[in-house]
Amino acid sequence: MPGNVFGSFFRVMTWGESHGKAVGAVIDGCPPGMALLEADIQALLDRRRPGKGPASTQRAETDTVQILSGIFEGLTTGTPISLAIPNKDAKPGSYEAFSRLYRPGHGDYSYEKKYGIRDWRGGGRASARETAARVAAAGVAKKLLERHNISVSSYTVEMGGIVANERDMAQVDQNPFACPDFAAAGQIAQRVEEVKKLGDSIGGIVEIVAKGLPAGLGEPVFDKLDAKIAHALMGIGAVKGVEIGAGFGAARLTGSTNNDPIAPEGFLSNHAGGILAGISSGQDIVARVAVKPIPSISIQQNTVTVDKEPTTLSVTGRHDVCAIPRINVVCEAMIMLVLADALLAQHALGIAPRSAK
Repeated sequence: MPGNVFGSFFRVMTWGESHGKAVGAVIDGCPPGMALLEADIQALLDRRRPGKGPASTQRAETDTVQILSGIFEGLTTGTPISLAIPNKDAKPGSYEAFSRLYRPGHGDYSYEKKYGIRDWRGGGRASARETAARVAAAGVAKKLLERHNISVSSYTVEMGGIVANERDMAQVDQNPFACPDFAAAGQIAQRVEEVKKLGDSIGGIVEIVAKGLPAGLGEPVFDKLDAKIAHALMGIGAVKGVEIGAGFGAARLTGSTNNDPIAPEGFLSNHAGGILAGISSGQDIVARVAVKPIPSISIQQNTVTVDKEPTTLSVTGRHDVCAIPRINVVCEAMIMLVLADALLAQHALGIAPRSAK
């Protein structure tokens, strides 16, 4: 199976299945001499860990990371860094009833048509469980970005049709939905409880912001920085749309309003989302993703068996009502991996990143 490796200079390969023994990642290209502890990685994994918040699955995984290689006396050695996250609460037997039929909204049908075989234990490689490995790898990328004073954060701007109109960043850590709008967070809580009782699920929109980037990262043709970011974010299973800067809103603007004027002190607006001609401008990079509703719902749905016999199913058990807010840190992780790769690519070219002014 190809497609398990991400990046060119900061390369990440993830491995493992949802209900196998473990999931993990191997990172190649990390510079030597960088301080790295398991605690650095664990901080990100704890944000993704299941069982937290009213919208989350109650699967009781500790998501405890183990560094197996690439570290000596607390420093990276420049050799591959191998990370493992044991699956402590796997229950593959819960999925045996789905071994002979296809779950709507999942990859069961398409995966089996491609490979002629599928791991029906929670979706195997296609499960959201795989993203724990991406987040672990991003814990290493984060340390590299911090050396260049680059940070990445995210927050929920819509969930279950409820839109956050305020951007009070102090509120993001004050509610279980990572929403920057106090009133909207309360409405989202009510919406989650309503949907839970129905046995249904909801989606939403997450905004991700990268700060502190130098100007000059990325390439102007196929390897545009925004193209890499879109690719990375669309590679998250629940993501069905990506926009950068004004995004789809730019289609409703004129050139005079969409352009970002430039003054001696810098750019006066940021409709471009921090990227011009595929290259970072030195402004904040701003991206948003559309997150689909979780497909595992207890409401009866029509489907077919592997023999094409019509049937119905109800997916019960430990499932999220919404991928938000656990997916938020996964979105951050993918952008961290892109930026770490872009930084190393710039240094490989021998071109020093420049300030925004």
